Amino acid sequence: MTGESSNGEELLRRLNTAVPHPARVYDVWLGGKDNYPADRAAAAAGLEAFPSTIQSVRANRAFLARAVEYLAAEEGIRQFLDIGTGLPSANNTHEVAQEVAEEARVVYVDNDPVVMLHAQALLTSTAPGVTDYIEADLRDPKTILADAARTLDFTQPVAVMLIAILHFISDDDHPYEIVNSLVEAVPPGSFLVISHLASDIFPEELAAFARDFNSRSSEKVTLRNRDEVARFFTGLDLVEPGVVEVSKWRPRSELESAAANAVWCGVARKTA
Repeated sequence: MTGESSNGEELLRRLNTAVPHPARVYDVWLGGKDNYPADRAAAAAGLEAFPSTIQSVRANRAFLARAVEYLAAEEGIRQFLDIGTGLPSANNTHEVAQEVAEEARVVYVDNDPVVMLHAQALLTSTAPGVTDYIEADLRDPKTILADAARTLDFTQPVAVMLIAILHFISDDDHPYEIVNSLVEAVPPGSFLVISHLASDIFPEELAAFARDFNSRSSEKVTLRNRDEVARFFTGLDLVEPGVVEVSKWRPRSELESAAANAVWCGVARKTA
């Protein structure tokens, strides 16, 4: 217990609670409690700039669940690399995947110490399945891939999940090269899943949202349009309906389909 306590104290020392972090701001919008005043202020400002933020966040979360269920149930995927997972919430990747196939293996990746503190909730797995957590940054894909290889077999198909994370990678950080390196590391039969804040859906509101968020947070948002998001899937086979708003990707109901959002998404297969 002493070792666990020391680790927790070290993580807490690394926190800068005066500066909003995307994982904690997202937690506010989802109604969570693992956040601080700076996160709540940023979340409130985001709502003021884009009043449909909470609906958009929930639509994005629903897309994640539908995509994982599709991959596990219809494509037979049993390995998931979820980068930028955020704080535990309902319908985490391993919960959805292991509901379909209890032997599914999931590796979560995030760079927020608060997520690390709550990682135990992400590691609750079915007995045949496995979950693991890596504290790492998407800007360092080599470390992610090396550490994930402890749990995932990269000779077998893997679903690379980049849910609401790429808009925190600026053009200067070479996001397309990062995604390419991840795709190159997985074999044919693997999938890439992306959701990304849009610059061309509610453009004025989202521009105001990004300006305010970037003025408060150390992690800056880069909005991208549909063509720029589609570019991440170059060389892959997009699953129908292609690159669409998250609420339009295989919705289960008219209510899901009608959800207001400002997020592009897509799921694509690596064939060669």
